Amino acid sequence: MNIDAIRARAEAWTREPHDQETRTAVQAMLDDADANPLLEAFHQDLAFGTGGMRGIMGPGTNRMNAAVVAMATQGLADYLTAQCSGDIAVAIAHDSRHRSDEFTRVAAEVLAGNGISAHVFDGLRPTPELSFAIRRLGCQAGIVITASHNPKEYNGYKVYWGDGGQIVPPHDKGIITCVRAVDGLSAVKRAAAGDPLIRTIGGEMDRDYYSAIAGHRLDAGLRSEGSDLGIVYSPLHGTGTVSMAPALAACGFRNVEVLAAQADPDGAFPTVESPNPEEASALKMALDRAEETGADLVLATDPDSDRVGAAVRDAEGRFRLLNGNEMASLLVHYVLRTKADSDGLQEGDFVARTIVTTRLISEIAEAFDVPVAETLTGFKWIASEILAREGHGQFLVGGEESYGYLVGDEVRDKDAIAAAAMIAEMAHVEWVKGRTLLDRLRDLHRHYGMYREALVSLKRDGIQGAEEIRKMMEGFRTNAPAALGGEAIVEVRDHLNGWNGLPASNVVQFLTEQGALVTARPSGTEPKIKFYFSVRGDWAEGTAHADAWSVLGNRIAAMGRDLGVEVNL
Repeated sequence: MNIDAIRARAEAWTREPHDQETRTAVQAMLDDADANPLLEAFHQDLAFGTGGMRGIMGPGTNRMNAAVVAMATQGLADYLTAQCSGDIAVAIAHDSRHRSDEFTRVAAEVLAGNGISAHVFDGLRPTPELSFAIRRLGCQAGIVITASHNPKEYNGYKVYWGDGGQIVPPHDKGIITCVRAVDGLSAVKRAAAGDPLIRTIGGEMDRDYYSAIAGHRLDAGLRSEGSDLGIVYSPLHGTGTVSMAPALAACGFRNVEVLAAQADPDGAFPTVESPNPEEASALKMALDRAEETGADLVLATDPDSDRVGAAVRDAEGRFRLLNGNEMASLLVHYVLRTKADSDGLQEGDFVARTIVTTRLISEIAEAFDVPVAETLTGFKWIASEILAREGHGQFLVGGEESYGYLVGDEVRDKDAIAAAAMIAEMAHVEWVKGRTLLDRLRDLHRHYGMYREALVSLKRDGIQGAEEIRKMMEGFRTNAPAALGGEAIVEVRDHLNGWNGLPASNVVQFLTEQGALVTARPSGTEPKIKFYFSVRGDWAEGTAHADAWSVLGNRIAAMGRDLGVEVNL
């Protein structure tokens, strides 16, 4: 889009029905000699990626603001009206980010203006509870106002379908087509606040959600006696402050401390650089508190409580963070092992992982003769598999490397609240034996093989950054490396045209002769390109775990150097 077209788009935002604050801010951009802010704000529309529509807050078509939310909701309403017959209802939830409550109100009023019932939670709630509510209320769709784990400058708009999962083809393309057909803010139909079609979801939904989580407990001792395992939990100023403690209490955990310094919902996330439990720095305050109190388990969730990080003590009593691949493997093994021991596995049961998640999950599942659904990155694809197999398959547990897990199928998105409860159960089972989850993880390494994974994210902001990422991916396709880390490449998997029956995706994977898998993938929610490394080795008898682990790390580091990226192990 040339500068004249961009200026024309922006000038439309200097007139009514845009509010005065927006008109003034956009006019200032138009008058500024530096055209970059204008270009960044208006050169494109926000699009739906793996996590929906997400962007920096501010005026513009490429920004998150009330006008973009209103037009997106009008497009959604138009699509629902065309696709659904009879009464239509949409559930809405939001997190603690700046303007989340405002964007929620806008979405509800636009839905009501189009004759659609909007069921709105009476305060902030976790994203997984929104997915749960869609199914309980029989809604045709759902909306969550959140930017998940992104920095404080961001907000977002996730759309869910009636099955409780995030939108996938053909609905995603259909909705965005309708959104782009909305002819400006003046085309939006909006009801007044307090319209009778705007309804409140209250505490009864919470209780049903906690009950569903408690229903997945597998340990008989926990069900009958509860647990005194010491837990420190941080909501990182997000929605978990509402839901985690009551959910853990419903599961029998009596010794839970919600970290007071990070308990207040606050979109500025004042105590962390980034509210992302994948980053060790986000858990520092919770780890310090656990050291003070002698707790055995530390948990933290991102602002919308769909990702959970955890740390447990090692043999020397020091805390060690478990990464997403390790925790996903532990969860899959615990559920399958416990169900198998109680004759609870049934024909049709299955687990799931994404193409960038550890292959240890597949090795574990194979040992129990349980099939694995391997999907593209993004939990919406796991939800799609659950829906596709309904009636002839039962989803048990699954996860992805980015700290997202799901237990059971009442929710159709990653669920940090339910996953935290199962993580606490696993930790309790080991705790009563005088062990930790690290002991259990080493058991997996000994029995199934040792996998080590690493992730490198390169941030490339703005229009120029997007072009750099595009050229990198083009280079991997047209000039793939012959070897990485001295290991010959024996297979290149280009997902752009689909691979192994999966939908098309902008992903390239390299499989080496020694079984390593390296993946390059632009993020669908942030201005980043991500590199995933996965290597496997056997932990030989008589070899120290640390030594075998180091060998795998050296292989990953060598592959990273060949790609020109530094891997922090």
